[in-house]
Amino acid sequence: MDAIVVTSGGQVKGRTDGEVTAFLGIPYAAAPVGEKAYQAPEPVSWDGVRDATELGATVPQPGYEPPYDGLLSNPVIPGPDVLNLNVWTPGGSGLPVLVWFHGGAFRNGSNAVPEYDGTAFARDGVILVGVNYRLGIQGFGVIPGSPSNRGLLDQVAALRWVQENIAAFGGDPDRVTIAGESAGAMSVATLMSIPAAKGLFRRAIVQSGSAGVAALKEDAGSVSAEVAKRLGVEWSAAGLASVGVDELIAAQRVVAMEMRAKPDPARWGASTIAAGGGIMPVMPVIDNELIFEVPLNAIAAGAAAGIDLLAGATSDEFSFFTVPSGIAAAVTTEVLPHALARMGVPPEITAVYVANRPGKSPGDVLSSVVTDSIFTIPTIKLATAQRPHGTPYLYEFAWKSPLEGLGACHSLELAFMFDTLGTATSPLYGGVAPQELADQMHAVWVTFAKTGDPGWPSYDTATRPVMTFDHPTSVLKAAPRAAELAVWGI
Repeated sequence: MDAIVVTSGGQVKGRTDGEVTAFLGIPYAAAPVGEKAYQAPEPVSWDGVRDATELGATVPQPGYEPPYDGLLSNPVIPGPDVLNLNVWTPGGSGLPVLVWFHGGAFRNGSNAVPEYDGTAFARDGVILVGVNYRLGIQGFGVIPGSPSNRGLLDQVAALRWVQENIAAFGGDPDRVTIAGESAGAMSVATLMSIPAAKGLFRRAIVQSGSAGVAALKEDAGSVSAEVAKRLGVEWSAAGLASVGVDELIAAQRVVAMEMRAKPDPARWGASTIAAGGGIMPVMPVIDNELIFEVPLNAIAAGAAAGIDLLAGATSDEFSFFTVPSGIAAAVTTEVLPHALARMGVPPEITAVYVANRPGKSPGDVLSSVVTDSIFTIPTIKLATAQRPHGTPYLYEFAWKSPLEGLGACHSLELAFMFDTLGTATSPLYGGVAPQELADQMHAVWVTFAKTGDPGWPSYDTATRPVMTFDHPTSVLKAAPRAAELAVWGI
């Protein structure tokens, strides 16, 4: 059965299946083609009734390299109208809304990933909105004469679209939760901190992210300048728009590989390397127009006052990057301290983790240290910064993938919280992922979107309660691993 809704851009026709209606690929901004790919998003409109029964175009991006192309879904759907969003709704009125920003290191991902299907949220009374935003050089490259942080400007435009239109789909614009994982979580933390997003949402969910990711504009420009140089064009919107998108992405990939192989601060900028860990070539930048300081500092000063926060990480985040790639197997006892030192980890911290993990391989220790460095500790710092100004809650996802060595790795929680295990195709789940855990975790996300309270005590610096999701039992822990984490100065 079809359903028609009138939006600020025009009429859209969705598809109803059972009690849920899906409106897919609705443009919230005009197609960013040519030089407009490097400008702020512009309004969009159309005549007649636009078909919204199929997924919309995905943002231009490189594919994942092996072996990650076999672990992560990354659909490619051609077309110019990439600034689109999906809405899943059960109908009615006054419903809470969850707006999802995908991850992918600010260079990959889309709202077409199967795990992000919002049917289960709508089934349970929460409207799910999945957003595409510009990626890579087009989304986050620093280009002279162009506004920076274009991908974030897209996100703000999508949130404004939600404010203007979600009531027509049954939603309450005063009950909006924004959520994201990885780069999407970094986006959420940034949105919490900037004046442009003030008043556009009430709650926030930060999954495996950080509020410390923001490079200096002058540093980050070196990446885009190098891409333009490789293409033989002027470092400008006109220059970059003069080449094909495939050429742009190919040059972007080469520069990213060089940056990962040799994360030289003198070449790429110290803040770019520090914020991106040498593995993210593009990211939000402090441009003094949209972003004025590192998000964590703004949040600590009260930028997100009154915002309820749910934040967490997986137990073994970084094993996702070290085990499939072979890095974990290649790390030796001699190499370990040097590898961690290159990532800014002092030798005394490395020594504590080695002593606490007798019998573990150097690769395991590397993954544990970096998991805490770029996921666990930033999550705690975010909760601590928000505590005086809102109500933060912490979680940890601990169920381990059946794939050897991965443990509870980065991105593993997604099909659980979306309740899409039944359609998830990644071998990370191995066909043995427990539906009971998905039922529990998804219910928590639904409850938080509805009430702002996930069902356990809020975070405080004295008792540090953390809900640990696992199977067969999820438990509330008080200050887990407090002695070890104290070496980071928290």
